[in-house]
Amino acid sequence: MSPFLNTLKIVDPSMNIFRTKSIEQSISDADEPGRKLKRSLSTWDLMIMGVAVAVGAGIFSVGAKAAANFAGPAVTISFAVAAVTCALAIMCYAEFATAIPVAGSAYVFTYATMGEVLAWIIGWNLILELFTAAAVIAKYWGIYLSKVFALMGVDMPPSISIGGVDLFWGAFLIVAIFTVLLVLGTKLSARVGNIFTIIKIGVVLFVIVVGFSYVKFANYAPFVPASEPTAHGAGTDVMKQSFFGFLTGAVPAQYGTLGIFAGAALVFFAFIGFDVVATSAEEVKNPQKTLPRGIFGGLALVTFLYILVSLALTGMVSYKDLAAAENPTLTTAFEAVGNTDAAKVIAFGSLVGLTTVIMVLLMGLARVVMAMSRDGLLPRSLSKTSEKRATPARLQIICGAAVALVAGLTNVDLLEEMINIGTLSAFVMVSLGILVLRKKRPDLKPAFRVPFGKVVPWISAVLCLYLMTNLAVETWIFFGIWLAIGMAIYFAYGRRHSRLNEKFAAAKASVSGTVNEASDEDEDSFSKV
Repeated sequence: MSPFLNTLKIVDPSMNIFRTKSIEQSISDADEPGRKLKRSLSTWDLMIMGVAVAVGAGIFSVGAKAAANFAGPAVTISFAVAAVTCALAIMCYAEFATAIPVAGSAYVFTYATMGEVLAWIIGWNLILELFTAAAVIAKYWGIYLSKVFALMGVDMPPSISIGGVDLFWGAFLIVAIFTVLLVLGTKLSARVGNIFTIIKIGVVLFVIVVGFSYVKFANYAPFVPASEPTAHGAGTDVMKQSFFGFLTGAVPAQYGTLGIFAGAALVFFAFIGFDVVATSAEEVKNPQKTLPRGIFGGLALVTFLYILVSLALTGMVSYKDLAAAENPTLTTAFEAVGNTDAAKVIAFGSLVGLTTVIMVLLMGLARVVMAMSRDGLLPRSLSKTSEKRATPARLQIICGAAVALVAGLTNVDLLEEMINIGTLSAFVMVSLGILVLRKKRPDLKPAFRVPFGKVVPWISAVLCLYLMTNLAVETWIFFGIWLAIGMAIYFAYGRRHSRLNEKFAAAKASVSGTVNEASDEDEDSFSKV
């Protein structure tokens, strides 16, 4: 028998769900004709993009909810905790993005370090985050549009009935507009987003200045309210309480020290924009320098604005007054102090703020799906780009249509916390992935490197995981269902159609040819004997 037949051991990588894709291959695939994006974004564009997606629903509504129901005046600490957690994770993103400057963000990073099945899970979770966020924000945009019309004396209901089905027409309108802009080009979309972002930063500064004129220091006391049982029914409490409280057997409660972290888990929604920025790595000029500067510049500005707004909010009115409102927002606080004119400005600012959020989320969603389809885990036809503008036009239209339908026809706002759990799960994997990348590829010298060795990535992963446990039990149940659906799709389609399988098939055919030649030689020798 030939030595080939004695020593050859073939392990089918199609059965190996932890196979990895090399960094060089990821960069090479980004230049594939017909599936290539145009590098057109600058540091300023990235910075504004991060601010555009963060300064929106988070600053106008989520902060008020966190103060009312979880942290009281200590919501400022909640924002600080969320910001620190985000900053640590974003450092890991920046190191990855400068080493692998292609579309796909955490999905691509995980594929290069921890294997295909984990990359699929992260990509699937990013789709959850971006799709749900875009749909929720689009629906809120339509509601805020009706409020703005109402302040102008025009009765414009947020929904219309068609065949007995309520249709939120505003969601369709705004998603359609930005889908068209994104199809026309990323740079054009960025320019439009820049204008809207500058306007809403002006509105936020107005809120801060006017809000501080109504501050009463008595409203800050107690800064950390004592923990107290929630006032809802027991059955509802089990589903609404934090997963951490459920695991530890704690009685469902709000406020106190745990309330600060529960508030941080909620307001983390306000920082989701910065992982979206990383998905645009393939469209950035000089990504090694541009990405870190753009991401950290945007994060610093957003954190500064959030803390000032939260201090103004909780100083204007007592957190108990916010808790008494059915749906507390910044407008609630200004109405409570009798400044209805400021409430009108905030309503307008909320509308403008949500506008750019939708644009960036739609762009990020298409880029993640594009990266996964380029690898064959989703149909390859989705990753084709237009020849003239180098944008994934077909995919962008599909994503826009899906978001518009869900936002316009379903009660998608019930899944708000799904956005956070999708983001945090990606942050955990990216933080741990940096440690794996450094061990596997010590030869890489990315332009940005996370400081303090292994300490920061580990702290980032632990903090993100802890914030995940502070989300509601029902969120974890929905998350489990989403993961089960994703794994079913992966094993039914993604694993078999992965492009890594094609490479193995070619290699296997080559080896088989060699083996067959060796076998023929053995048979000839045996015949002669």
